[in-house]
Amino acid sequence: MKKETTLKEEALHYHAKGRPGKIEVIPSKETANQRDLSLAYSPGVAEPCLAIAENPEDVYKYTAKGNLVAVISNGTAVLGLGDIGAAAGKPVMEGKGLLFKIYADIDCFDLELDTKNVDEFVRTVKILEPTFGGVNLEDISAPECFEIEERLKKELNIPVMHDDQHGTAIISAAALLNALELVGKDISKVKIVVNGAGASAISCTRLYCALGAQKANVFMFDSKGVLHPSRTNLDGKKSEFVNDNMPAETSLADALVGADVFVGLSKGNILNQDMVRSMAPNCIVFAMANPTPEISYEEATAARPDIIMATGRSDYPNQVNNVLGFPYIFRGALDVRARAINEEMKLAAVRALAELAKKPVPDIVNLAYENSNLHFGPDYIIPKPVDPRLLATVAPAVARAAMESGVAQQEITDWEGYAIHLTKRLGIDNNLTRAIQTKAKQNPKRVVFTDAENATVLKAVRVVVEENIAKPILLGNVEKVRALMAENRIELDDVLIIDPKNPVTAEETERMDRYAAHLYEKRQRKGFILADARQKIKHRNYFGVMMVETGDADAMISGLSRNYPDTIRPALQVIGPKPGIRKVAGMYILMTKLGPLFLADTTVNLDPTAEEIVEIAELTAKQVEKFNIKPRIAMLTYSNFGSVADGAAAVKMRSATTIMQEKHPEMVVEGEMQAHLAFDTELMRQNYPFSKLVDGPANTLIFPNLSSSNIAYNLIRSIAGVELIGPIIMGLKKPVHVLQLGSSVREIVDMVAIAVVDAQVK
Repeated sequence: MKKETTLKEEALHYHAKGRPGKIEVIPSKETANQRDLSLAYSPGVAEPCLAIAENPEDVYKYTAKGNLVAVISNGTAVLGLGDIGAAAGKPVMEGKGLLFKIYADIDCFDLELDTKNVDEFVRTVKILEPTFGGVNLEDISAPECFEIEERLKKELNIPVMHDDQHGTAIISAAALLNALELVGKDISKVKIVVNGAGASAISCTRLYCALGAQKANVFMFDSKGVLHPSRTNLDGKKSEFVNDNMPAETSLADALVGADVFVGLSKGNILNQDMVRSMAPNCIVFAMANPTPEISYEEATAARPDIIMATGRSDYPNQVNNVLGFPYIFRGALDVRARAINEEMKLAAVRALAELAKKPVPDIVNLAYENSNLHFGPDYIIPKPVDPRLLATVAPAVARAAMESGVAQQEITDWEGYAIHLTKRLGIDNNLTRAIQTKAKQNPKRVVFTDAENATVLKAVRVVVEENIAKPILLGNVEKVRALMAENRIELDDVLIIDPKNPVTAEETERMDRYAAHLYEKRQRKGFILADARQKIKHRNYFGVMMVETGDADAMISGLSRNYPDTIRPALQVIGPKPGIRKVAGMYILMTKLGPLFLADTTVNLDPTAEEIVEIAELTAKQVEKFNIKPRIAMLTYSNFGSVADGAAAVKMRSATTIMQEKHPEMVVEGEMQAHLAFDTELMRQNYPFSKLVDGPANTLIFPNLSSSNIAYNLIRSIAGVELIGPIIMGLKKPVHVLQLGSSVREIVDMVAIAVVDAQVK
């Protein structure tokens, strides 16, 4: 079965599973009792209604309007699918709403309008203005998209932007500024060739001209050739960029001779190496057709070592990705109640993105791209989408430009406070999952799966292979595994399957003997005889950890269909703890809106002593630091700083805190405390001003025993519905991770990425 077929099935299942679609409406106020309902609706709701009737601006105070954007389309130019209709475009519009939410905490309603009539479209959006704080136009064909946006910008008193036009323009303009700076060229003097004359190309070129490019130096091509004054078939806004500085019959290849910049917004593979070679020294090529660029990165860089290249793809340097722009532009516009998104605001976004690329790259970005020295240069001219600084950089720049250009209706005076507010709004470290998977893909490792006779594991392995996260090795009965693959339509022909119980070839038999001898050597003074070792090595968990121990694999994932002790025991016996480690421990990561929370020990130690708690905290802190996050540790129990004089758990956590603070005075470690206090900084400040957690909440929670930690993470996972990664086994010499019973495909994939990153470090 082809990858495309698999993707189709998974995409359809993804959109249909559970609650159909990708978005839902969630109440933001209490609705627990009749009093709440009487405030939310009748009779209490009359009061904000009357207040708004008296002062219309109060709609921003009492309703969601100020954080609500409409994503509106008529489905006439949906992605690369064309005119598929309003309803068929709805999944894309829901997806756009999802991106607004996860990148900028902006709420969205998607509206699909079943009309191709410009007047009808404009009229419909106009009468909806009281509902929304902004309008994002999406996937509307040219030339109608130009007229629709222009009219709505004139007729509405809220910000309107057609992202298909301006998103790519803003991101590529930032990239162009930086590329020109690197090669030492003046934007007003460079020759620019643009292939494509649709909405995006027109908008890109307009913005380049606003930055100083000269129309006389811009040569734009559509499917019929160069835009020349002699042509009579120019529709839409194409006439804006006609140029008679070269003959009407000039080909794209001829135009590229001596060109400084090529901007492609057309179709794949229309450029060849000779055309690139003909360009000026230190040429700049933005091949932004997706998924196939106008020329591949490999071909372009091979033809011209001096080239600076950008594409629309994430697997090459300098991805021009609209998600770098629209969430943050609307965030800034909404936060000052801008009446419009004007040229000044777009240019502010351009310059903010360009400047951000010149600043030192955060560790989490380096982590994601396995590059400890990612820096401004030919391969890094625009920020990466995982950069946590984007929200607090671009949104304030846009908001400030709105104020300075006179379209803001509300002022921001404390810019430092505003940036802090933005950082807290999303839980800024929630890029962690994306960063871990991105890092894993940089250098995939061999991961052995001991539960290959499980459909969920095989589905996860398929994702791992397709996303190039790891190189899987499957353990199980070959016939059973193949049958499961066929039953679930999973194609993994190139993945190695090994059955430890039934070696077939001489090589497999030799490996079994070698593993048994190695196991016997390790356990001969701990009750094993050689016959025991030969029998044990037939068990997949022993076989798997032996693969890791001997270097035949880099990491192991197990436990989905076995009891936890049965899975961890072979790892302890064969691989063992790192030197100096007496206790291994387990950690879960909960991906909350506050950012990731790290919980330990959640899986191994039943009732550790104070000294063992300290070792668990140290292991956890080191693991958190591997993710380039500074641990802020709370020692949890039922007592707050001695409020309970006795009680074994309180005394233990109190003692562990004292030891940790003495051993590691540089670390943020506090306790003992109740769980809620670890996050309530105001309560902490009022009652315990001496605490190291008064300036911010904890992100690392250490529990007094296995019972409390296990209850905590399972309760949060089930009730709060947060994403969970784990358990991550800490303290072993080599990476072995044990899945929780019933782990989902997504959770398994996350754990594989963790295992790969762990193996990369080791």
